[in-house]
Amino acid sequence: MSRRLRSSFPVARASLSRRRACQWLLLPAAQWFVPSSLLAATIASARVWPAQEYTRLILESGSPIAHQMLVIKNPSRLVLDLEDVELTGEIEQLPRLVHANDPYIQSIRVGRFKPGVLRLVLDLKIDVNPQLFALQPAGDYGHRVVLDLYSLTPPDPLMALLENERSGRDTIDKPAAPSESAHPRSSGATRRPVIVAIDPGHGGEDPGAVGRRGTMEKNVTLAIARRLKTLIDAEPGMRAMLTRDDDYYVALNARVQKARRVQADLFISLHADAFTTPSARGASVFALSDRGASSAAARWLAQRENEADLIGGVNLDNREPMLAQTMLDLSQTAQINDSLRVGRSVLEGIGANNPLHRGIVEQAGFAVLKAPDIPSILVETAFISNPEEEMKLKSDLHQQRFAESILGGVKRYFALNPPLARAKLG
Repeated sequence: MSRRLRSSFPVARASLSRRRACQWLLLPAAQWFVPSSLLAATIASARVWPAQEYTRLILESGSPIAHQMLVIKNPSRLVLDLEDVELTGEIEQLPRLVHANDPYIQSIRVGRFKPGVLRLVLDLKIDVNPQLFALQPAGDYGHRVVLDLYSLTPPDPLMALLENERSGRDTIDKPAAPSESAHPRSSGATRRPVIVAIDPGHGGEDPGAVGRRGTMEKNVTLAIARRLKTLIDAEPGMRAMLTRDDDYYVALNARVQKARRVQADLFISLHADAFTTPSARGASVFALSDRGASSAAARWLAQRENEADLIGGVNLDNREPMLAQTMLDLSQTAQINDSLRVGRSVLEGIGANNPLHRGIVEQAGFAVLKAPDIPSILVETAFISNPEEEMKLKSDLHQQRFAESILGGVKRYFALNPPLARAKLG
């Protein structure tokens, strides 16, 4: 999938002799992650991605940045020291990037700590679980230093669903109408809503494909996902959860993990395709394959989607070994068969009101579809590289109708393939 182009690194460098040293807190040095013998680096871009799940701070440079972090309590602060980094406009404007509604960062201070060391002080609103790591160049990005700030008690998607049930908005204790998709043999004691995990593709550092008018795939997928969630939540006996509900990146395996955490009955990953020529058009539905891709185009698309972790930025040292092993297990015949069934139903629903790129469910090795116990499909809503379809993807009316077409296919699938009875949530 095509990626947005980034501007070249600035060549003008601020003179260090004109900067006054900032005499801030001096603490013992921690271990340096990159050799300190490098030449002075220039920060090409500084970015902050605030969200309830976590806030991410990104420093990007054309060369590796030696860095260390110190955690300070009472009051809560994080100190990030950068070795041999020039104090330029890109880093000086970092304090202005802090949002007032950021759940974690109160403010950021930047200044020269001592010769050769640039210091960032993050004043925090709460105690956090920080994760600091470096990323090698990927896609249009150079070297990146990434600081993720997580809550000490991270949000639990299952608890969010439980709170939703307790709010009185669910109807699972009422007798099921014939059109409801609950299992016909389920008793009142075991009735539970059908749970659909909706995965808006890309996010945060990873914009996904970008149309000629600047429409970003990550924004389109989130908009349609929110509409689909609203529609599903309004259905008796159904409930939806989002793998991300804001503009931040979620690792591919973490998206699967969230769906499994809420015991989802279906996983739908939403995307907006792109191709090298603007004439390509139409929606597509994909399922996992354990025997290779069903076409060269499906293989190419899966490879591009599976690169999202490199672009979005994932701390590879933080993956759960058991989950990683599960993700590599492709002996998922039953899951794939169920995915093909729901894929055909959703494709039929989409095709009733939208042009299709192909009239069959295609297959390839999409990492995000590898939940071993959840039917999983990937929906390419349209070609964002097609100017006409890009305009549709930006339309509120089209987004709503497309979400409705997915819902129609989902309801037909569960009417014919009700999930097994399981204990009611909570």
